Amino acid sequence: MGRFNSFEEINSWKKSRIFNKRIYEITNGEEFKKDFDLVRQIRMASISISSNIAEGFERNTDKEFIYFLFVAKAFSAEVRSQLYLALDLNLLQK
Repeated sequence: MGRFNSFEEINSWKKSRIFNKRIYEITNGEEFKKDFDLVRQIRMASISISSNIAEGFERNTDKEFIYFLFVAKAFSAEVRSQLYLALDLNLLQK
């Protein structure tokens, strides 16, 4: 697996951790709180990004790590799509 000793050293995991916090801050807004299902879905997808990076790393094989990175990337697309919906519903400003 190479140059990292733990997933906490991986820059994409560090950035996804910051991103998760920001998603929670955004979804704690008064307008967002009214749409419980969207809040739950977007938070779960966001958490899945960092979780898949960590899980893939802990699998200890390059092949599985790469697979889980692709899964994390897919969850990032899901979050982006949900943010577009939130924008369309005026829950966010551009």
